Order: sequence, then C-alpha cells, then structure tokens
Amino acid sequence: MGAMPDSTDTEMAAANGPCASIPAEHMAFIRQVLDRVGDKWSMLIIVVLENGPLRYTDLQRQIPGISQRMLTHTLRQLVEDGLVTRTAYAEVPPRVEYALTPLGRGLHSIAMQLIGWVSDHHGEIHAHRSRAGAVTASSRS
Repeated sequence: MGAMPDSTDTEMAAANGPCASIPAEHMAFIRQVLDRVGDKWSMLIIVVLENGPLRYTDLQRQIPGISQRMLTHTLRQLVEDGLVTRTAYAEVPPRVEYALTPLGRGLHSIAMQLIGWVSDHHGEIHAHRSRAGAVTASSRS
C-alpha cells in the first residue's frame, strides 16, 4: 500500500475567491511565510523595531513574556526572510543590533493595524471566549 500523498504534493489552484489568483505552486510557500510573519512574536518584534535599531536586551525588555529562546529563534527567522538585519560591531564588549529592512518596514504598518484591531476589540473577543467556554463546560457536565 502506498502512502497517501501530502496535500502540498498535489496542490490545486482555488476555483474562485481571493486565492484563485495565486498560482497553485506558490500556495505552500505563501502559507509558510504567513505562518512565520503572522505569529505573535514576529509581529511584536517588527513593531518594536520601528524607531530604529535595538540591541537584543532592549528587544527583550520591550516585548514582555518572550523567552530568550523564542526571541533568538524568531530573530533568526526574521533575518533569514530578509525582514530584519543583524549587525555585529567589533567592540569590547561585542555589540549586536537588529533593525528593520525596507521589506520589514513594509510589514510594519500591517502589523500595527492588526495589533490595533486586536487591542480595540479585546473586550468583545474576551466576552465571546468566556461565553464559548461556559457553553463548552456546561455541555461536558
């Protein structure tokens, strides 16, 4: 028996809607990039870097809740995708700064809009989650 083909191996173009204009062979890459740039830590790093280069410790201070491991991992991915630059200065002690690239600056306004939307609708979303949680809990009883 052969293994079932992975959905990315047999990618088909959407018949209609906003995804219809995207070539089928680009969809897996688009999903991957959206997953990367759309995660909470990437969004927060991009908005924090708006005012210019920051050192690692400054980034960590300005993004509450991010672990050292997650900050390192996310910065590495943002650098790999060309959204952030990493500049090491040959000083004692060594200094490393991170800054938005032109590509990253283009994502900044989108990230700010999304974060602003979440902030504006925090109470409403929280209320919906509370109601959904109460319904789920009562249906299990």
